[in-house]
Amino acid sequence: MSDLHNNQVTIERAVTAQIKLYYDVIPATSQPAPLLIALHGYGASKWHAMREAKMIAPGGFALAALQGPHQHLREAKEKGGPLRFGFGWLTNFRPEESVALHHRAVLEMIDALVDEGIADRDKIFLLGFSQSCALNYRFAFTHPNVLRGVVGIAGGLPGDWETNPDYKPTNASVFHLSGSRDEFYGPERVANYANQLRTRAADVKFRSYDAGHEISAMMRADIREWLAERRARS
Repeated sequence: MSDLHNNQVTIERAVTAQIKLYYDVIPATSQPAPLLIALHGYGASKWHAMREAKMIAPGGFALAALQGPHQHLREAKEKGGPLRFGFGWLTNFRPEESVALHHRAVLEMIDALVDEGIADRDKIFLLGFSQSCALNYRFAFTHPNVLRGVVGIAGGLPGDWETNPDYKPTNASVFHLSGSRDEFYGPERVANYANQLRTRAADVKFRSYDAGHEISAMMRADIREWLAERRARS
């Protein structure tokens, strides 16, 4: 039997649907407070991001951890054990839509936490590990007046860094940390990151550590000191 639809034209359409993104919050004792928003890497969750935020942030910071929108199954820790869930930020299909979703979620989080009196709008810091690192840079340079600082750990710069007209100079401080043994973002790959970031940010700190694709104890200590210094600046 012949297929009656073989010669018909397929028309792609889209429907706009609502999606919920989840985040955890730990308010500071004194409010409003400086806010550290932490984003996890691929395959992790908001729980992992909050764990890092608690180990990194100086005292007096409010903490928030946002979870990526793209859920997937991960292998069980032990053979025959229960499957685990992980989350990611981007997909290969229409990645620009994932980028827009990330921007909207971060902006709405900030507005909500400021309106509730939890966060000081002038002291918002955004931290990302691995996959979320470039996403956070996209946000920081697309919205140059929102952040006080942005921290990128073991990740990359946006692939369209040189070509995207949306990226603007920012007064936000930037701290990029890399590992000399990182199998994804090794020394050769990140060698020019500091110079590239300085084309759009005046206050850029770049440091390499004896580490793999991870957040080491020394990285945490240096970020904590960096956050405390930038918090104190007017």
